[in-house]
Amino acid sequence: MPKKPKKTFQTLKGTYDVLPQDQKYWEKIKAVLKNLSLHYGFSRIDTPVIEYADLYTSSVGEATDVVQKQMYIFKTKGKDTVALRPEGTAGIARAYIEHGMINLPQPVKLYYIGPMFRYEQPQAGRFRQFYQAGFEVIGDKDASYDAQVINLFIKICYGIGLKNLSVKINSIGCKQCRSGYRSQLLRYYRSRIKGLCSDCKKRVKINPLRLLDCKEEKCQPAKINAPNIIDSLCKECHDHFKLVLEFLDELEIPYCLDQFLVRGFDYYTKTVFEVFLEDEHIEGGSEKTHKRSSLAIGGGGRYDYLIKMLGGKDVSAVGAALGIERVLDAMKQQNARVSDLQKSQVFLVQVGELGKKKSMKLFDELSSAGIYAMEAFGRNSISSQLKIADRMGAKISLITGQKEAIDGDVILRDMETGAQEIIPVEKIVKVVKERLKK
Repeated sequence: MPKKPKKTFQTLKGTYDVLPQDQKYWEKIKAVLKNLSLHYGFSRIDTPVIEYADLYTSSVGEATDVVQKQMYIFKTKGKDTVALRPEGTAGIARAYIEHGMINLPQPVKLYYIGPMFRYEQPQAGRFRQFYQAGFEVIGDKDASYDAQVINLFIKICYGIGLKNLSVKINSIGCKQCRSGYRSQLLRYYRSRIKGLCSDCKKRVKINPLRLLDCKEEKCQPAKINAPNIIDSLCKECHDHFKLVLEFLDELEIPYCLDQFLVRGFDYYTKTVFEVFLEDEHIEGGSEKTHKRSSLAIGGGGRYDYLIKMLGGKDVSAVGAALGIERVLDAMKQQNARVSDLQKSQVFLVQVGELGKKKSMKLFDELSSAGIYAMEAFGRNSISSQLKIADRMGAKISLITGQKEAIDGDVILRDMETGAQEIIPVEKIVKVVKERLKK
């Protein structure tokens, strides 16, 4: 019988490994996020990646694409219906209520970074397991916090090294003014329903505001002359939005109004915004032309009803999230300056059992002194170890053979010149530090 082919394993569709060469980008993103978030008064929070599914259907909205098409939902052995986290805000709102954070000084300012899960067709910058970083301000309705969240978002992007950012912003009002606008929108679309995509035909009945958010090509002509929600805002929402824009002007953050921007989750109210990377490239031919393309790297908005909707007190909130994968890709495309992670310039070479024992002890001593070293303790040949040291970019090799181990010495080899010298083992840490400074 023919042998059964050996099974090989790969990552699941829509997931990926973060390889060592990409870790420096992740470390920079996390460092900038932590540093700026703390400066702006935000504290770190981590919520579970698994929650009761009702948390998301109640907050994100049953009619949204995330709930209807993209959520990973399953039953546990205890018959609970649970879901993998598709976004960060709902879990943080739940934590705010569960842990009595309303008793803390308000507003409570929280930031997070972690994996999210959505079952959708993978494409550039979009995965089934993806990472988001975000920040939430819960417990205050003042317009200054809308502007602060946008400002922090922009500052983090600039701190990471991104350029050519633009902000699109809109207000979708409150329950009061949105009710009147909803009626206007339905009247406008009444004669245009036949030309809409299948999803939009459902949205007409469930959530007409999402008609403005559709990206399907066949739905674009229908919404061009749709009524502008800004014209339907009540006085409170109008004044709030006006203040947000004035704060952005004061902070010198450029923005443009986008009447079709509504965001994809039902919990949003009043201010909504998205941040884009504007990428200019040149197209060839007899007449070269400059073209600009936009890539959304994140966004957010106000969600004044969410806490109460989930069983908490009636408190206002605003937040935002950025997609790590898209940010990371943009860092590479824009050649953002990223320092390599701590890279060792010292390699330990050993020969014989006694030489290996002494070399292992020296490895620990170097580590305690803050010197990162590389090794190949599984190899016995000096030449093979030196080849590895050269390939790994070591500046110095420290060689310990049987004789050196007995005499209490170490051979220091300059990998560039090949020059060698014998150093007493008790002095080697000090000598290595001095050489690395040079």
